[in-house]
Amino acid sequence: MSENTQPQDSFLTLAEPASGMHKVKGSKHFGHVFPIKTEDEVEGHLTSLRKKYHDARHHAYAYRLGMNGDTWRTSDDGEPSNSAGPPILGAFKSMNVTNCLGVVIRYFGGTKLGVGGLIEAYRTATRCALEAAEIKEEIILASFKVSFPYDLMGTIMNHLDKWQAKPKEQIFLESCTIIVEIRRGQADAFERASQGIFGTAIDRIQ
Repeated sequence: MSENTQPQDSFLTLAEPASGMHKVKGSKHFGHVFPIKTEDEVEGHLTSLRKKYHDARHHAYAYRLGMNGDTWRTSDDGEPSNSAGPPILGAFKSMNVTNCLGVVIRYFGGTKLGVGGLIEAYRTATRCALEAAEIKEEIILASFKVSFPYDLMGTIMNHLDKWQAKPKEQIFLESCTIIVEIRRGQADAFERASQGIFGTAIDRIQ
């Protein structure tokens, strides 16, 4: 890692659920996307959609988790292999979003689309839902406990403002303790700068 390279401390995800619909050759593809944080949330969304679209034959899905999208899974739900789930995942990758679940419900319109047509339909339905969604940047934070004597109050508060470190908890007894959060990419530099203030103790919490 070069000196100017900071650790990645943010990723793109969905602010809230969204949906869209794509119709081709009579077949309707209802796309739904959801923000998720764990794999445990997936089944709840699938169960709800299966009840809502109980007469549909296919409920294909894909999810992507982790800052770099390293955890993922796809399901074609009865469609030809790799024609439904992977295109949903591909739509997430193309928009660089993670911590999200996509489900596409298909109603057959009487004309077979072929594998290539299915791939395009499932990808497009997912993109329709993503285009209706609000994409947000999720910032990963590091937490520190900063302890100092009362006579350093002004110095410390100016220091925190300079680094845009946000106080989350303040404890003022015989001495002062402030729990702060800062972007993970700045954490190491902030810790070194704080250690340079004589009389101050700093401990990383996470």
